[in-house]
Amino acid sequence: MLDQLQALPTDLGRVKRLLADTGYASDDNVNACAKAKIEPLIPLGREARHGSPFDRFAEPAPLPGKPTPLAAMRHRLQTQRGRKLYALRKCTVGPVFGLIKHVMKFRQFLLRGLVSARGEWSLVCLAWNMKRMNALGA
Repeated sequence: MLDQLQALPTDLGRVKRLLADTGYASDDNVNACAKAKIEPLIPLGREARHGSPFDRFAEPAPLPGKPTPLAAMRHRLQTQRGRKLYALRKCTVGPVFGLIKHVMKFRQFLLRGLVSARGEWSLVCLAWNMKRMNALGA
């Protein structure tokens, strides 16, 4: 994917940051991002919940010396700025698909053929939007 990003026209601008799921956290991926001069934000595991507010809002101590790209990314994710940047992932449409699968239990299409599957997907989207409108009181 990094090679495809580098191949994009320069008119589109340069990618500065990469936000990814925990499943993409590996030394190789982080090093590849560092080599491509892209700042990775990939959590290395689940964050502990119900910590004290002082721990949640405190900035971590600065890293000494020249850290490895993985250590630098881990530290970056612990800063307020890093948390705010990683929280931008919640603005994508990805969670909606997960919610449709989990809440509505829509795991597979029941109808065959592209036209039928499109109609079924439209019905699922309509049901999801109506559910959201009802929940939001619209």
